[in-house]
Amino acid sequence: MSNAACGRRSGSCTARRRRACSRPGFDVAAITQDAPGFIAAVTEHRPDVTIVDVRLPPTFRDEGIHAALHARRRHPGLPVLVLSQYVEQQYAGELISDGRGGVGYLLKDRVSRVSEFVDALRRVADGGTVMDPEVIAQLLTRHAHDPIADLTPRERQVLALMAEGKDNTTIAAGLVITENAVHKHIGNIFAKLGLSPDDSGHRRVLAVLTYLSSQ
Repeated sequence: MSNAACGRRSGSCTARRRRACSRPGFDVAAITQDAPGFIAAVTEHRPDVTIVDVRLPPTFRDEGIHAALHARRRHPGLPVLVLSQYVEQQYAGELISDGRGGVGYLLKDRVSRVSEFVDALRRVADGGTVMDPEVIAQLLTRHAHDPIADLTPRERQVLALMAEGKDNTTIAAGLVITENAVHKHIGNIFAKLGLSPDDSGHRRVLAVLTYLSSQ
């Protein structure tokens, strides 16, 4: 049984989403009206997954995403699924790049089927990353100034193997180098692509996406 806390602007936590969260396997711990309420609910209930709207009172601008980031700083690894009408590149990038547990960023217009929404929620609760295709496209555009051409031949080899889903041990064996060397190459790749040199799953995803978009 998973429990969820929702942060919502007035009217945005639809009946459909309420029913989805009330399906077997979920308990709704709290539904809040603003960012302070969302943070307080997270602290009180320590939910397995949270859902937050980017726009919350009083200004309906970006209070929700700030609340999500704040909650994750206070509770490292807190799974957060963000719903938005648009892509806020800076905050979306920060959300997925901290490498601390499940995150999701979905555009509301694309979340039309309850089954898809529930599937995304479960994936985030399990520690996965769920990104709307438009979010990925804009994040890749944001990093377009860091071309794959800046990588050394060996770094390109390592990144190509990462794109095939190989872990560090397998990459080291395939290239006949040490795992420490692989880790160093990956750190260089992250730095040259504008990502923090921390070998986390989310940064690996962004590095691979950047590589694939250049092919």
